Amino acid sequence: MIKISIDAMGGDHGPGVVIPALQTVATRRPDIRFIIYGREDVVRPELAKFPGLAEKSEFFHCEVAVRMDDKPSQALRHGRWKSSMWKAIEAVKANTADACVSAGNTGALMAMSKFCLRTMATIDRPAIAAIWPTMRGESVVLDVGATIGADAHQLVDFAILGTGMARAVFGVERPTVGLLNVGVEEIKGQEVVKEAGRMLREANMNSLVYHGFVEGDDIGKGTVDVVVTEGFAGNIALKTAEGTARQIGGYLRAAMGRTLMARIGYLFAKGAFDLLREKMDVSRSNGGVFLGLDGVVVKSHGGADSAGFAAAVELAYDMVRNRLLDRIEADLDLFHARNPQSPAPRKSDVAIDEEG
Repeated sequence: MIKISIDAMGGDHGPGVVIPALQTVATRRPDIRFIIYGREDVVRPELAKFPGLAEKSEFFHCEVAVRMDDKPSQALRHGRWKSSMWKAIEAVKANTADACVSAGNTGALMAMSKFCLRTMATIDRPAIAAIWPTMRGESVVLDVGATIGADAHQLVDFAILGTGMARAVFGVERPTVGLLNVGVEEIKGQEVVKEAGRMLREANMNSLVYHGFVEGDDIGKGTVDVVVTEGFAGNIALKTAEGTARQIGGYLRAAMGRTLMARIGYLFAKGAFDLLREKMDVSRSNGGVFLGLDGVVVKSHGGADSAGFAAAVELAYDMVRNRLLDRIEADLDLFHARNPQSPAPRKSDVAIDEEG
């Protein structure tokens, strides 16, 4: 039985989207149970619509909800110990839940998660990893917004974290790893990226295959299983890809409705367009995994609909079922055993995309 704790108050839509999403997941995953945190006056009416879900869930009232525009410091000051977001994270720390899912403020969720769960012993900074649809299938891309700027050792940590996630999600024993750079040539790029590449080449780890540098267009091609970058570039890449997908979708809708012949042509090609729409649907890949923490936390997009939030919950389910933390810890132990001179984690602040 896998238990997922849910911050029902997070996101732009709150329980009106979260509860129907949980109903969807419950029908697909009979071995899942939910621990739901939120305000009773808005959550209970939604739960009442799904008696079967209510039977599989525990609900706990929380008077405080973290707002989408709260800064991380404000969220910690006003929501620690008592908000629905904190309680959902705390359930993971207490081992009453196997993973936590929230659509709330990204910065607040990361700050609370790091404060409550702490990072793994050898990890300096956590990262947010996204599953990216590609021409070959899917890839893991990290960091997409937790750490602005990273040194070579942190990039290597991200590579190990992403490798563990790829092994858990894709079932690939030795995922290929690439460092995002301005070119594939070894002489190009920042010194920290070059140094990270040298460290990954010399590590010679059995759990991954270091491909080398990759460029921006390699992400969509699916050149490697894991793309590693720091959070500033990763967040821009993620939001650019999401915006481009919506832009192309808008162009297609406008073109298909422009003339009678176009509408007739659409009817003949509807199957192909439906497949394209499915591939470009951002909600299918919804869910950023906070890697490097001593617990599984998944962040759903704040504006996700019911299908999108369900995708985030199922991602958390898969992380637990496939023993994500055990895989990451094994990879970290192997790396540090082979590289005893690697520096100990340093105490540092985490820069967060505070937009949520």
